[in-house]
Amino acid sequence: MGENISSDLIRGHIDTIILRVLNDGDNYGYEIIKAISANSYGEYELKEPSLYTSLKRLEAQTMIASYWGDESQGGRRKYYKITPLGIQTYWKAVAQWKIARELINKLIEGGEHHE
Repeated sequence: MGENISSDLIRGHIDTIILRVLNDGDNYGYEIIKAISANSYGEYELKEPSLYTSLKRLEAQTMIASYWGDESQGGRRKYYKITPLGIQTYWKAVAQWKIARELINKLIEGGEHHE
C-alpha cells in the first residue's frame, strides 16, 4: 500500500484507532504505537507527534483519562485508559465506518457483485 495514500486515508480515523487499542486495556505511548503497528501487520506506523496530538484531543473530549504508572524501574510512564464515553464513541465510529465502507465500495467498485 502506498505510504502517502494509506496515511491520508487513515488520518481521519486515528482517534478511533487509538480508542480501539485502549478498548483492549490501559496502555502508554510507545506501546500504543507498537499495538497499532501489530494490528496492521506492520503496514502502518503511527508517528509519535500524531499519537500525542490525538491523545491530548481524546483526553480533552473525556474519551480517555490518563494516570501515572508506578514503575519501580526507570522513569514513570503516563498511562491512558478509555472512559465509558470513549467506549460508546468507539462503537459508534465502528458502525459509521462499516456504513461508509459499504457506500464507498459501491461508488468505487460498482455495486454488490464485487468482493
